[in-house]
Amino acid sequence: MKKKVVFLALGYPNVAKSTILYTDLMQEFGAQGHDVLVVAPAYETGNYGCRVEGKVKVLRVKTLPLFKVGAIKKGIANLLLPYQYKRAIKKNGDLDFDLVILPTPPITLFSVASWLKAKTKAKTYLILRDIFPQNAIDLKMMKEDGLLHRYFRKQELKLYQLADTIGCMSKANVTYVQEHNPTLDRSKLHLLPNWEKIPAPVSKDGIQEVSAKLGISDKFMAIFGGNLGKPQQLENIVRLAQSCKDIDDIFFLILGSGTESERVRQMIAKENLSNIKLVDRVPKKEYVQILAAADVGLISLHEEFTIPNFPSKVLTYFGLKKPVLASLDLSTDFGQMLEETKSGLWSQAGDIEAFKGNLLWLYNNRKQAIEMGQNGYSYMKSHLTPEKAYTTIMENI
Repeated sequence: MKKKVVFLALGYPNVAKSTILYTDLMQEFGAQGHDVLVVAPAYETGNYGCRVEGKVKVLRVKTLPLFKVGAIKKGIANLLLPYQYKRAIKKNGDLDFDLVILPTPPITLFSVASWLKAKTKAKTYLILRDIFPQNAIDLKMMKEDGLLHRYFRKQELKLYQLADTIGCMSKANVTYVQEHNPTLDRSKLHLLPNWEKIPAPVSKDGIQEVSAKLGISDKFMAIFGGNLGKPQQLENIVRLAQSCKDIDDIFFLILGSGTESERVRQMIAKENLSNIKLVDRVPKKEYVQILAAADVGLISLHEEFTIPNFPSKVLTYFGLKKPVLASLDLSTDFGQMLEETKSGLWSQAGDIEAFKGNLLWLYNNRKQAIEMGQNGYSYMKSHLTPEKAYTTIMENI
């Protein structure tokens, strides 16, 4: 049965310019014949209102700046978001939905989902990606048992109670939510791994062109791409580069932007490292071309995490058949997935010697590294596509 779906988004680019996992999922819902309305911030001044983007309608809402701003401004913007979304949805005039889908972050959209559910009697599906506010506690961005923590924890519990079904990105996430929310109906929880459309292969000429442009044609390149924030503990990548500075043909590329960009730049300059480069975020198509030229995809998670994160950037690595080299906290089961799929190597965050040892193994065993990349690609085709995510959601509502 085809449904009228509303998706409450925080970050949702125009698919004509860029794609993320949520655009891929909503385009799949549209391709399956559902009537989809995405509610999302407008990234450009004056770019407000409802329009068709790809196969879905997108209602662009005027908000305060949500990204690349300080914590206080970001907090105020997120607190105002529910009121701005409600006003825009009312003005749009469409309150007839069968299914409300929302991801975390942010949990502040709880009130919008609650309001829509009361108005329409729609089912509510929660895509659980960030377990907030605990991730903020782990990173010492919020005081445990402080006023903000208690407020957001109440919002989190309300969100779990509101949801008819909750999709968690790994088995460890399911277990974590069960153990830390004992009053929650466990039948709501199920596994919904991350997903992404498999990128089109990049030609050999395209790879050579990118390699020449970056000046790495004769280098073994390890790349970290995506958000540059505290959760990624990027000093581990810089320290890895520092430990390899005497190996002439190993090169590191950090590609992206975020709150830690300037600090990373300063760390590289302070150590006077010539084997690592920081490049600002580029459009997805260009990112895919650069990644295609790499030999290894890097993952780094903060060692203080007590919640089991599962980095979505690995999907593009898998899609381009890159072996994965990861530095991980001990709460995640991401390393277990790498072992089970034989798609990469991992070490404990902070252990630079082990991190380097795994890098050198990939460097010295190119054939096995290529096989790891192929294993990741095969696993993605079977388990980590938008089609698979769509089917999982529909089966569980």
